[in-house]
Amino acid sequence: MKSTRAAQRYAKAILDLAKDQDAAEAVNNDMVSINETISSSEELQEVLASPVVKDNVKKSALKEIFKSVHTITLGAFDILVDNNRIIQLQSVAKRYTALFNEMNHIQVAHVTTAVPLDANLEVKILDKVKELTGNVATLQSKVDPSILGGFILRVGDLQYNTSVAKSLSNLSRELTNNTYISKI
Repeated sequence: MKSTRAAQRYAKAILDLAKDQDAAEAVNNDMVSINETISSSEELQEVLASPVVKDNVKKSALKEIFKSVHTITLGAFDILVDNNRIIQLQSVAKRYTALFNEMNHIQVAHVTTAVPLDANLEVKILDKVKELTGNVATLQSKVDPSILGGFILRVGDLQYNTSVAKSLSNLSRELTNNTYISKI
């Protein structure tokens, strides 16, 4: 809980500074990249969490990995390392993006499919989300072969499930209920 509050405070401070310098979107792009990179690299997670790795090595590694980030993002690396909070970099990046999206009235649409989405389908899904909610959305996709086909779309409290697995489950339940009733 304490680390979540700290990540929130750092993210808010970074966003405030970015807004003042008219760089909120550029820094958001950095934060999305940071989150994705840390999520996909177990080695980077270990380096950031290691008490054995010296702070200057952590800073150098981050600045080498993220060469083209905005100066505000580079400053965030320095502050997080200096305050012994670099382990929270990914949490700060996630919170920054959430605050940025909230500020710009952008919702996140989570879509789960059996196979990866192509660009045309992503555009159609985003258009449907805008039609349903009236807001612009970003898309986070996840592949789950267990749904067999179709998709599951979640935006805020709304969920739209057209998966084959759900349809088969409903059909099975319906057949079970009808078979039971006909035996009586």
